[in-house]
Amino acid sequence: MHIKTFGVEMWMNEFENHCRYNLAETCVDSITLGELIDMAGVDNSVLGELRGMRMGYGAIEGSDRLRHAVAGLYENQSRENVLTTHGTIGANALVHQTLVSRGDHVIAIVPTYQQHYSIPESIGAEVELLHLRPENGFLPDLDELRAMMRPDTRMIATNNPNNPTGALMDRAMLAELAEIARGSGAWVLCDEVYRGTDQVGNGYTASICDLYERGISTAGMSKAYSLAGLRVGWVAGPKTLLEDIMIHRDYNTISVGRIDEYFAALALENRAQILDRAHRITRENLAILSDWVEAEPLISWVKPQAGTTALLKYDLPLPSRDFCTQLLEEEGVLFTPGSAMDMESWLRIGFANSTADLRDGLARVSAFLARHGAAQSS
Repeated sequence: MHIKTFGVEMWMNEFENHCRYNLAETCVDSITLGELIDMAGVDNSVLGELRGMRMGYGAIEGSDRLRHAVAGLYENQSRENVLTTHGTIGANALVHQTLVSRGDHVIAIVPTYQQHYSIPESIGAEVELLHLRPENGFLPDLDELRAMMRPDTRMIATNNPNNPTGALMDRAMLAELAEIARGSGAWVLCDEVYRGTDQVGNGYTASICDLYERGISTAGMSKAYSLAGLRVGWVAGPKTLLEDIMIHRDYNTISVGRIDEYFAALALENRAQILDRAHRITRENLAILSDWVEAEPLISWVKPQAGTTALLKYDLPLPSRDFCTQLLEEEGVLFTPGSAMDMESWLRIGFANSTADLRDGLARVSAFLARHGAAQSS
């Protein structure tokens, strides 16, 4: 099977361990297991539970405890509507491999995580791209989507909140998207790994699996819950679909690690404390970033409504990869170039790491912009 190089992951693999300020990171600043245990108030019981845990495969579809906790994140899902995976990346791959065949018509709303167009393309699907535009607030033009739909459209692939723009489809827009898909009987795969990070309220927007009978929600522990190291994700959707996914999952997963699932369940059972922390970080940091953008004449953007990332438009005569490599060399700050996401002349910044690192990193970016802007005008 031929598949395109994963642009963002290749960039991160090459550079993320060689920077002082990682403003390419997309997870809310990670927590330690000790911090998780303290938040859950179970310091005296964890070791005893782990000591008695037999290191067999465990429940193949995922532990009942974890699937029950995941189901609690949705309005209309039960434990039987949840299947655990190795991260959201594993969930997305399994859905595409289960539903998409050679020759199928797939619409991917881009920019998005590259899985959602490169995997179906590698299978041999006919992939059409619906491009998000800044003048629309990086929200999809649903009239354009209607025009792209065909009677045989197999899937619409999207993510919400959007990576990398931070745009957010609300319940009404998701319901309208579902109605468009319903006309062709198409599946809607919505990668919701950033769900829980909205800038207002409790952080949660509506989920596609609660709004559409062919809606599939994927998510995991890495972003809002600050626990990427657990490598736990899930698919939430119709039970008959999960049965089909299990056929593929048997070939590459068997089961998710029992210790990982234990801590993921503990986190979701105590998610209020984790999300309070995540909201403090993301909301304070986005305000800092917003003030910085307003003060930088060479930078413009569409302000995110959710998520942990934003796209920045820059006004310098540099390809985005050159901008990012020079910024790293000169100031020790890591961004992600738009070229890694087929969005040349843009940069992706992650703003959910420590507030001190964000402030210091942005100050260094300002020095870089001042220096290169002056060189441009001289």
